[in-house]
Order: sequence, then structure tokens, then C-alpha cells
Amino acid sequence: MQNKNHEQWSISLWSPYNCHFLTFWRWRIMAINWYPGHMHKAKKEIREVLTQVDVLIELLDARIPFSSGNPMVPGLREDKPMLKILNKSDLADPDATRHWLAHLNQEAGTKAVALSQKQAGSTNDILKHCQSMVATRGTAEKPLRVLILGIPNVGKSTLINNLAGRVIAKTGNEPAVTKTQQRIKITDSITLFDTPGFLWPKLEPEASGYRLAATGAVKNTIYEAEDVALFAAEYLLEQYGLALQNRYELGSLPATGIELLDAIAARRGCLRKGGLADLNKVSNLFLNELREGALGGITLETPELVAREGAELEVQKQVAAEKKAARKAGARNKSGRAPRK
Repeated sequence: MQNKNHEQWSISLWSPYNCHFLTFWRWRIMAINWYPGHMHKAKKEIREVLTQVDVLIELLDARIPFSSGNPMVPGLREDKPMLKILNKSDLADPDATRHWLAHLNQEAGTKAVALSQKQAGSTNDILKHCQSMVATRGTAEKPLRVLILGIPNVGKSTLINNLAGRVIAKTGNEPAVTKTQQRIKITDSITLFDTPGFLWPKLEPEASGYRLAATGAVKNTIYEAEDVALFAAEYLLEQYGLALQNRYELGSLPATGIELLDAIAARRGCLRKGGLADLNKVSNLFLNELREGALGGITLETPELVAREGAELEVQKQVAAEKKAARKAGARNKSGRAPRK
């Protein structure tokens, strides 16, 4: 069943969160990147509006708190206080969410809270948290000015509507629904600045791109469902084996992600002629159930895991830089002159 256009490779990552090795089978495909023109415009607009706001809200996906955090934000933020909200916490592993909150609350000038917008009244304290971070504003004369940031499809528009108590922002279960900046008067003492959800030009490390795709943060036209499903399947086999067994009524856990998808295909009738698994069909089924929470609370990364991935990425960049320097030096020695840049 292996796609011959893909090269299969593996790496092992040790996670202190569960104290054993995690093995991922990666598929060499084009890196998952999605940066439409309106996202470039959004970044420029955020730079401009930052001078007018007092506090920032960054809405994160509780299932991928690191991967859903925009690495451009620290550079844009300067010294503004920030409230980080782990949204969709009802879809995440509660133990992992507590672990992430403890980690994020160690950041200077940052307060982190979990949120499930499906629970009535769950957004009531959000503006109170913002107010507590900027005590000098929040009156009719000096309204508290709040900028809300978040990647596509993280639930930003739903949060704005809940905070305002009325439908203001367009919502949808597709990324990039909001495409223009909005200034919203929540109360006489609070003004909210909304911006389009935007990603960044290059998703790093590579695993973050897969996690964003697995949770539906990027359009499904820029990745292969099979690749993303295999990535998620391997992680879930290591971390959430019992949830997989219960959901798909498996007598025993398969050894690999591809075997898991084969087993699910057999159980759900995702088959082609001859009884072979329809990998595309079962991959989409698996990803949809993961996104909808049918497998239970799932979190796809831990602080320790992303720290290790970040360290590995830096090593890779260093090796690449050294190879590039060596090639330039070789070309210089061969020609007797400096090569063109």
C-alpha cells in the first residue's frame, strides 16, 4: 500500500511526559505551508494596530498549544501583556492541558487559561483577566483596548461573538473565514480589535505543520490526507492506544500507523475492489473523527516534545549552514575567486 512517490523514514523522540521513546514514520513530501496574500496583509495591519492596544489575547488550540502559537507574535508583541487561551479544551487531554498551562504561565507578562466555548458562560472571565493585566484602563474615558490573535480555524470568531453577546464575526469550520480587520465595541469600557487568522511563511519544525493539518488549521487542498493521518496515527498509537481500541473495537493494537489505518478501514468498510483498504477514504475518516473529538480528549504535543524537536531543528540548520559554507569554500578554492551569492 505504500505510495511509491514517497520515501519513508523514521526518527525516535524521547518524551519525558511518558518517559519512553516515540517513533514517528515520516513521509517525505513537500513541507506543509499555507500563506495566502490576506495573511501577509494581516501581519502588516497587526504591526500598525499594536500601538493602539493595551493587552493581547492569543487564542491557541489546546490540542497543539505550541504549534498553534504564531512564532511572529513575540517579535510583534514587544512588552504588551498577553492572555494565552487554550481553546477547544474539551477536545484536548485534560492532563496535558494542565501541564501546558503550568508551562505557559511561567512566561513573563503572560497569563494562560483553558477554555471550552461549548460550556455556557465559559467566556465570562476572559475580559476580567485582561482587565487585571492593565489596571490603568477600563473606563468610559479610557477604554481597555484588546487585540485578539489566532491561527485560522482556532475559534476566534466564535469567541468574539460570545464576548460581545451578539453575532459580529462570521464563523465557520473552515480556515481563513475572517479576512478583514474589525474594531468592535464590546462595552463602553472595552474595545476589541479583531484580525484575520494568519499562519507564517514557513512552518517549523516539520511536525508542527503536520499537527496543524491534523487539527484542521490549514486547507485540505495543500496536503495529502494519507500523510497527515499516518503521522497522527503513529503518535496516537504511542500515547492513546486505549482510546483507539475503544473507538474502533480493536482486539489488539496494530504495530504501525499504516496497520492501524488498515484495521480501521476493515472495521468501517473503507475498502476498494478486492478488499484492499481505501487509504484516502479511511485517512479522511480518521482525521475527521480526531478533529471532532470522537476519540476522546487528545493532545498531539507536550512542552518536552516540542523542545526536543526545536533542538533537533537547530542542529539540522547548523549542519546545513556548515555544508553551504563548505561548498562556497570549495568553489572559491577551485576558481580562485569568490563564488556568486
